[in-house]
Amino acid sequence: MKLQQIIFELQQWAPFSFQDSYDNSGLLIGSPQNEITKILVCLDVTLEVMQQATKGGFNLIISHHPIIFSGLKSITGKTMEEQVLITAIQNNIAIVALHTNLDNMISGVNAKLSQILGLQNPRILAPKKELLQKLVVFVPSAHLEKVQEALFKAGAGHIGHYDKCSFGSPGTGTFRAGENTQAFVGEKNKLHKEAEIRLEVVFTTNKQHKVISAMLKAHPYEEVAYDIIALQNAHEQVGAGMIGELKKETNELAFLEMLKQKVNHNVVRHTKLRQKPIKRVALCGGSGSFLIEIAKASGADIFITGDVKYHDFFKTDDQMIIADVGHYESEQFAKNLIHDFLIEKYADLHIQIAKETPIVQYY
Repeated sequence: MKLQQIIFELQQWAPFSFQDSYDNSGLLIGSPQNEITKILVCLDVTLEVMQQATKGGFNLIISHHPIIFSGLKSITGKTMEEQVLITAIQNNIAIVALHTNLDNMISGVNAKLSQILGLQNPRILAPKKELLQKLVVFVPSAHLEKVQEALFKAGAGHIGHYDKCSFGSPGTGTFRAGENTQAFVGEKNKLHKEAEIRLEVVFTTNKQHKVISAMLKAHPYEEVAYDIIALQNAHEQVGAGMIGELKKETNELAFLEMLKQKVNHNVVRHTKLRQKPIKRVALCGGSGSFLIEIAKASGADIFITGDVKYHDFFKTDDQMIIADVGHYESEQFAKNLIHDFLIEKYADLHIQIAKETPIVQYY
């Protein structure tokens, strides 16, 4: 299996365009033409993980966190990251990272944690903007269905849990074909009027090339009139964090005990208990302090995340509990998520989850 085919499937599942601007998800080491036979999945590409990869004959590592996060001016082995990169290159091991693009998916890391905690009706806490575009194209009435179906097949027309969404309004198009044209309708050098439909569909930015190509192929005109409009609408199925409800209200201490058990951790840093039952739960795997105000405004009884700084705990204003379970602990299930996806797609490949020792230890 070529690496480029695996990357294509990963893109269909967790588009790299969904990552945050500061991130570095994608192919970090290796050629897309590499032949892949064994895949190791991990949270962090450490020397411990790299040793497992070299000893086990793995030629692809898929991690959650990118080993290359900021610019490198040299690779001499002076840091752990540089040692990992040198070893990967020497052993022809490719590295792919699925970080905030996987975090931001409706079925991503936060959805996995929500499932483990038993949340009902999970939804994105902070939907992402600047991911949606609208295509407006003018189509001869008789060809409307053909163009519509081509656009739907290319991935346009999805709004929430609905698909094949579009809007059409009738009108009259005018044009005059020049000498060097092969006009579909009308005569050269004569003004022509044609009954047309103004067809509008929404699509995500990562599908623009595919959508436009499909539209041009299906459209009968030699020169197609169309507009692409950037939308400010939030994408309700892409974004940071998640919020949902417990099936039944739960005592605060009982919930914290359950939380420790589910993430296999014996410590939870938290704000003072409010002596109120917990029903609505917000969460964000990894470092989610930037969502505290949004979680509070959403009416969450508790917000679960990692890496909370001292002064950020004050932001609750006693309106909810903040529970810091740790960065690794809140994102550890990303490995299972990636592994399960790969197993379903590539039954013939050897796919394994790496053994990892969390960098932060507790006494």
